[in-house]
Amino acid sequence: MSKIILSINAGSSSVKISVYRASLGQDPKELAETQIDGLTAPPPQLKYTRGGESIAKNKQLDSKVTSQNDAFKYMLDELTNDPSFSAITKKEDIAIACHRVVHGGDFDAPKIINDETYHRLEALTDLAPLHNASALEIVKFCLKELPGTKNVAVFDSQFHQTIPEHICTYPIDLEIAKKNKLRKYGFHGISYSFITRSVAAFLGKEVGETSLICLHLGSGASACAIKGGKSWDTSMGLTPLAGLPGATRSGSVDPSLVFHYAANVGKLSPSSTKELHISRAEEILNKESGWKSLTGTTNFGTIASSDDPKMKLAFDIMVDRICHYVGSYYVSLGGKVDALVFAGGIGEKSDLLRKKVTEQAACLGFVIDSDLNGKGIKDVVQDIGAKSARHKTLVCQTDEQFEMARDCAVDEKYFY
Repeated sequence: MSKIILSINAGSSSVKISVYRASLGQDPKELAETQIDGLTAPPPQLKYTRGGESIAKNKQLDSKVTSQNDAFKYMLDELTNDPSFSAITKKEDIAIACHRVVHGGDFDAPKIINDETYHRLEALTDLAPLHNASALEIVKFCLKELPGTKNVAVFDSQFHQTIPEHICTYPIDLEIAKKNKLRKYGFHGISYSFITRSVAAFLGKEVGETSLICLHLGSGASACAIKGGKSWDTSMGLTPLAGLPGATRSGSVDPSLVFHYAANVGKLSPSSTKELHISRAEEILNKESGWKSLTGTTNFGTIASSDDPKMKLAFDIMVDRICHYVGSYYVSLGGKVDALVFAGGIGEKSDLLRKKVTEQAACLGFVIDSDLNGKGIKDVVQDIGAKSARHKTLVCQTDEQFEMARDCAVDEKYFY
C-alpha cells in the first residue's frame, strides 16, 4: 500500500514542500515540489514543479504572504486545487506530514507529534528561538487543519547524538550545563545523513565503514566529521550560530566580542514576542553579521565572482574558516578519510571555492581535477578529484526533503 508524504522544510526566509508517494521499506518517489522564497525580502516568489515540469517559476505573490505559515497554507491550497495533480485532491489524501525541526534537544530519532510532544518541542524553542518557531507554527496548523494526517518531526540535531562526550561538552560548570542543557548539539544532520548514505553507496562501501569530512555550504554553513558512518564532530554547537560564517551569521567569534559591539546586547530585541525571546546579541550575530555585513549582499555567487576588495575579503574568510575545520577533522579522524565532500547550494555551485579549499588542503592529500571541477554537477554524487590523489574529493547534491520522507517510509512506526 502506498501513501502520500508531505515533506516540509521551513527556513528563515523560505518554505519548501516536496510531495512523495511511498511504500513501506522503499525509497519514496517525488511527485511535486513547491517553494516560496523571499519572506524577509518581499515580494515573495513561488516555484512549483510537478513531475519534473516547471509550472511556476519565480511567480510574485501578494503581500499577504508574510510568514512561513502563510506560505505553507498558500502552497497547500495550490497543491490541492491543481486539477492536473491527482495525488492530492483533498487534505485527507495526505497520510504523513514530516517537518524539519532544527533543534531537537536530546532526541536521537524522529518523533510522532501529538499535543504532548508538541509542548516538549515548544519548550526547546528557547534553545533555538530563531530556528524552531517557524516550523512549530506550521506543525500547529497541521495538527488543527489536517486531523487525519500523521505529523512527524525530523530533527537536524538527531544525527549528531553520536558525538562523544569529550567533544560535545563545553568547559563550564557541569551542573549548570546539565540543568540548562548547554552542550554541542550540531545541525544540518538531515543533510549529513543523506550525504553519508549516498557517498557510501557511491564508494561501494557499507555506511558503517565510511569516514568523511563533509561541508554543507549554503547561507547557513557547517562542517562535519563522519567516523564509521556516524557523526564524530561538527562545527555548529548549542545553536546553529557557532562554526562557519554564513549569509547573515557571524559563525564562531570571541564570546566577549558582542559586548564590545553594542552596549544593549543583553536586552530583548524589539522583534521579541511572547513566543520568541530574542536578545539583541542573538539578533546581531545571527541576522546582522556574515557576508551581508562585509559586502552588502547575501549572494555568494556575486562574492565569488567579484574583484571588489570587500568581496575578496569575505571569500578569503570563508576559505580560511572551512580549511580550519578540514585540517582539524583530518587530525581528529587520524587521517582515515574516504573523501572530502562538498554539498549545499554553495558547495554544489562554486567551483572556485572548491578549488581554493582543496589547494589549501592539498598537503592532506585532497587534489581536484580542474576539468571535472569545472563541469556542472548533475549526479547525486560526483567525483571531482584527481586520480592520483591520496583521498577522493566529491560533490553531493544533498536532499533534506527526501531524507525526511525516507525516514518515514523505512520505519513502520512512522508509516502506519
